[in-house]
Formats: sequence, C-alpha cells, structure tokens
Amino acid sequence: MQVLITGVAGFIGYHLAQRLLKEGITVYGIDNLNDYYDVQLKHDRLAQLKSQPTFTFQFLDLSDKEGMSQLFKSHSFDCAINLAAQAGVRYSLINPMAYVDSNLTGFVNVLEGCRHSGIKHLVYASSSSVYGANTKIPFSTSDNVDHPVSLYAASKKANELMAFTYSHLYNLPTTGLRFFTVYGPWGRPDMAYFKFVKAIESGQPIDVYNFGNMQRDFTYIDDIVEGLVRVMHRPPAALADLNSSEVAKKAPYKLYNIGNNQPMSLLRFIEVIEQALGKEAKKNLQPMQPGDVPITYADVEDLMHDVGFKPDTPVELGITRFVDWYRTYYNAD
Repeated sequence: MQVLITGVAGFIGYHLAQRLLKEGITVYGIDNLNDYYDVQLKHDRLAQLKSQPTFTFQFLDLSDKEGMSQLFKSHSFDCAINLAAQAGVRYSLINPMAYVDSNLTGFVNVLEGCRHSGIKHLVYASSSSVYGANTKIPFSTSDNVDHPVSLYAASKKANELMAFTYSHLYNLPTTGLRFFTVYGPWGRPDMAYFKFVKAIESGQPIDVYNFGNMQRDFTYIDDIVEGLVRVMHRPPAALADLNSSEVAKKAPYKLYNIGNNQPMSLLRFIEVIEQALGKEAKKNLQPMQPGDVPITYADVEDLMHDVGFKPDTPVELGITRFVDWYRTYYNAD
C-alpha cells in the first residue's frame, strides 16, 4: 500500500507517517516547509522520516498546479491524506491570502489529482473551528456550521463542501476529520500549550485570553493518529446516511469529529502544565480575541460507531509527555 501525505513535515503529518511506516506502509510525503513557525522543527521531523527506506519526500506546494498534477501522474497512490494547510485562527486576520492559496486553491489541486488518478480514498483535515460560536454542545457533525468566525474556519468549511462535490460528481470517496485542539510531542510552536510551556519554563508571563473562561477539547496526538489510521482503511460508501437528501445518499462522503470528548477549562489546563513543569505561571489575563470561540466539545458517537474508537488520553498524561519532549528537544533544565 502506498499512501500520500501532504504536510508531512507538520505536526500531525509527521506522527501519522511514523505510524504508517511502522506498519509497513510505503509513505510519499510532500511539504512546502513554509516559515509560519520554526522551519528547523520541520526539518528535524523530516530527518527522522528520511532515515526510513520506505519513505520518500518531495518539496512541493499544494498551490503549484502543474507540480501537483505531475505528482499524481507519476505515482499510483492507494490513499491520499491531506494534512497540508495554512493553520491558525489569528494569523488569518493578518495574512488572509495564505489561506486562499493553501486551503482553497491547494485543496482543489488535491481533489483534481485524486479524481484523475483513481485514488481509492481521500482523507482530509477539517477543524473544530467550523462550529464557530455554536452554543449547542457537544458539537455534532449534524449541526449547522454556516457561521464561521474566522477565515481559517471558513476555509475548512469550504474544504468539506468541495470534497462533497467531488464525491457526488466523480464518486470519489472522501472523509473529513474535524480535529479538536491537537497537542503533544513535536507539536506546533504557535499553539497555546506550546507557548505556555515555553514562557513558564523561562519565567515569562503568559497571555490568558477571555480571562481564562474558555474550554477546549484537548486531544492528544496519538489519539488523532489512531483515528486517522482507522478511518483511512474504511472508505465511505454511498447510501451511508439514509436520513440525508437524495443527493447526499449517493455520495461516498463522510465527516467525523475527533476530539477527547472532555472539555477542560483554560485555567485548569494551565494548572496541569504548572504541575508538569514544577513551576508557577505568571498570568496576564486578556479579553477574548477576534476569531476565538468560548468552548469546543466534540460529539464522537459516529466515530465510535463506525471505527470502534474514541480519543481517551488524559490531558495530564499528554501534557507530561509533551513537557518531557520539550525539555529534551530544547535541552531545557
């Protein structure tokens, strides 16, 4: 089996590639290695992957139409997993075109490649951000998500709509996974938990938004990878949802939430980090930021029903593992 992973030098892409390689699956990874965050971290992830004989890397940007077309013409992938995207809610307020290039134009190039090369299954990253400021909890994939509060969220909702269209028109099996606040070793430096650990470790204050009155469904990276692998091996079939419209019934298309199903308050989360570090945080309480939402909470019943799995790693364990990795990687005391 040969699997294409886009964004392979990223946090989730790296961990997924490691898991598939251990299972004897051939992995072809692409990434544009952009400088949205520390490029050295991406190179260090890649170095671990490149040492394995069944891994191949190509420097390629999703928005490169010709390059993407040639990629799919030159290889016979059984499955494509699209994890490449311009991430981050706040950055979308500063640099919106980065989201258009990667998350919209880039995703169309992925869809076109899959369509013309006979890919058996496209799995792609969506986000809990599509739920916007929805107040009904837990968030369900059957909820209305027509009111995103950031361009990042809108681009992920657009991905879901684009994937459905290709499933409907070209019978391309697609599965979208709405990730809920993923964290863990080798994580993204732009994420709050990473910033908190870095600041607390060095004695710097941390910015705590909405005065700490937020809740997040923090999901450990190993749980995300387990869900991805299980879903990857289970392409959706038409007529999967008999309650849907006639058009939807005929499309091999599926959406899942993948979250820990246990929201934790931001202040409690900071306490967990303090305990893992053995240091106290200096908190700089701030108001809610544009694009933020007060709570994320995943309903994972569909995932449990279809693939027999739900994330369950306790945040206390996950943060301890992250802190151990952080101190090792950065040679901290």
